[in-house]
Amino acid sequence: MGSAAELAAAALMILGFPALMLAALVPSAPAFAAAAAVTYLADHYLHRKSSYLINRLSKVRAGVSIRFLIRQLLLILLLARMSHADDLIFYGAIACFIAFYGLQAPHGALVTLIRNRRRMPVATRNIDLKSRIRIPDAPPRRLLHRSAEKMLHLDLFAVIGILVSAVVDPDVVGFVGIGLTVGLGCLYVAVLLPYVRGKKVPPKADVVLASVDDWLGVYKPETVLYFSGSRDSAYQVNMWLETMEQLDTRPLIILRERAILNNLAPTTVPVVCVPGGVHLMNMDLSNVRVALYAANVGKNIHLLRVPTMKHVFIGHGDSDKLASVNPYSKVYDEVWTAGRAGRDRYAIADVGVRDDDIVEVGRPQLAPIQSWQGVPDGRIPTVLYAPTWEGWDGNPGNTSIVLAGENIVNKLVQADPPVRVLYKPHPFTGTVSKEAGAAHRRITALVEKAAAERAGDPRFTADTAAQAKATADLARIEARIAELTGTGGDRGDEAEATREGMVDVHKHEEIARLRAEWNDAYWRSFPAYEHRVIKGAQPRLYDCFNVSDAMVSDISSVVSDFIASGKPYAVTDSAELGVEEFKRQNTAVRAAVILSNSAAELGGLLDAVGDPSTDPLAQERGELKRYLLGPDEPKSIDQFNTAVADLALKAEARNVGQESRLGAVGADPAELTNAVPGQRGASAGETDGVSAG
Repeated sequence: MGSAAELAAAALMILGFPALMLAALVPSAPAFAAAAAVTYLADHYLHRKSSYLINRLSKVRAGVSIRFLIRQLLLILLLARMSHADDLIFYGAIACFIAFYGLQAPHGALVTLIRNRRRMPVATRNIDLKSRIRIPDAPPRRLLHRSAEKMLHLDLFAVIGILVSAVVDPDVVGFVGIGLTVGLGCLYVAVLLPYVRGKKVPPKADVVLASVDDWLGVYKPETVLYFSGSRDSAYQVNMWLETMEQLDTRPLIILRERAILNNLAPTTVPVVCVPGGVHLMNMDLSNVRVALYAANVGKNIHLLRVPTMKHVFIGHGDSDKLASVNPYSKVYDEVWTAGRAGRDRYAIADVGVRDDDIVEVGRPQLAPIQSWQGVPDGRIPTVLYAPTWEGWDGNPGNTSIVLAGENIVNKLVQADPPVRVLYKPHPFTGTVSKEAGAAHRRITALVEKAAAERAGDPRFTADTAAQAKATADLARIEARIAELTGTGGDRGDEAEATREGMVDVHKHEEIARLRAEWNDAYWRSFPAYEHRVIKGAQPRLYDCFNVSDAMVSDISSVVSDFIASGKPYAVTDSAELGVEEFKRQNTAVRAAVILSNSAAELGGLLDAVGDPSTDPLAQERGELKRYLLGPDEPKSIDQFNTAVADLALKAEARNVGQESRLGAVGADPAELTNAVPGQRGASAGETDGVSAG
């Protein structure tokens, strides 16, 4: 519901309106002025904080316009109660507020029109449209940012002037305030007018789409990463960006939602965001031979319909969850898995995916994960607790956080010999289940309490000078990253972002180097024994892997990825299937310490960390790693590039064969325009979007 300060501001604002009414009825102009000031300031604070409570007030018909209108009506009531009903200022106030609200309609219409016209039919990154079309500068941010609130607050001049006139009688002050309110309102509307016509309006959709097609015709993308999803699912495409940058073919990323584009991590790969399905189906993708899909979503059909390219499901993780054997996967030409385990899952699930259509390519994203060499001398072991989220179906086996999370953390923070605990929950935790959200908050409190207690324990000493230097390094690095990325400044609207969206490769490389430095400084900025709750995107999960000596998690791709490190790990059987059944159903736990919800078995994991030579599961983990993730050689990125090249050859062979068959029967490709879905033509032998190949 918001912070304590936001709740206090909301309470003051809500209580302020009854106080306004009481002051108007008494009547008391000073009391009215004080209550009005409270409501103005509280309202402004909540808007500045983008408070969730503001949205809730709108849902119960107490939106910002209503709140301002009520305050103005109560001011009219105050004037009447103070015997000004026959005075000119009374009628002036009424006329002012009617005119002022009359200005709200054109103001709101202009703001909406400007925003709609600034919204591109296709938004891009790393694509040079600047040389092809004219995209004008956006209006100054101060004109559009929180524009409704700014317009409504112009009534302050009239309210102050009328209150002064009500007390000291001369109407001139009130009419000056009225003039300022109405005049500034008209000026605000007039300043917006030029941005809805002429050279200040971006080109129409057909012009933008044609320029994108021109660029596609020159660039000729060969491999596409396609993604659609909610804002929170951006991580699913972000995990593939570095792999796309390392492809041997010309890559392109196609997104379907603006929210995903706004949350896309920095990349050097050209990006096209195409919200409209018709626009996507009319784009010239005739040179694309391989399309990669990171998620099974309905909008995939808009690209799957194109026969001139081969379609591959690559997913966004490799685990024993049902999502890894989704029957929808059979719509793709191939399904790429990390290792043999993925192939076997489909065979066991029998959902229609043929074994011949499965290709093992490893996991290119796992390259940053370091192998375990044991706990470094002089440092206590670190155990990462990284539970997954509760899922959509309410299955108790989805996550350990509700039934086992507190038991796990309690045993870890009380372990003897001591260990450090890192708690990094899934970003979706608590979005579906209130119980999961509550458990997460309790676990966070447990970790933070244990950290505070350890800080006062004389057995643990810290190098405060080194930490201070690391903290200073963090501030320096963050400031430089902010400078390079534009954080804290006006980054422009969608049209400007498209116009200026060409990546600076040197800057991109510097940011990557700085992020690596930031990660190193982060871990040095607090003691190596300090328990920690890891919030947000940074440090990344793999960075947490590299500083940990063991992990506790649930059935998810996190477990499969952690296995790449060779470190001991434990998985919680939250559904209480029993050890043998749990291992039978879940390949990734075959070399794990299996925990019940009581976490009584956690000692086995801690023993393996304390003395690796006595670890009974070490050999099994090595074998399981090869089974789940494939061999270490050739490197996964090389396997991936080989798979892309092989499939591109299949796509090309299919297109050549189709062209030969059409030629053999003497068919006119133009007659097949509406028979076979394709892309609108760019190359010889294609007509009106249908490939003759």
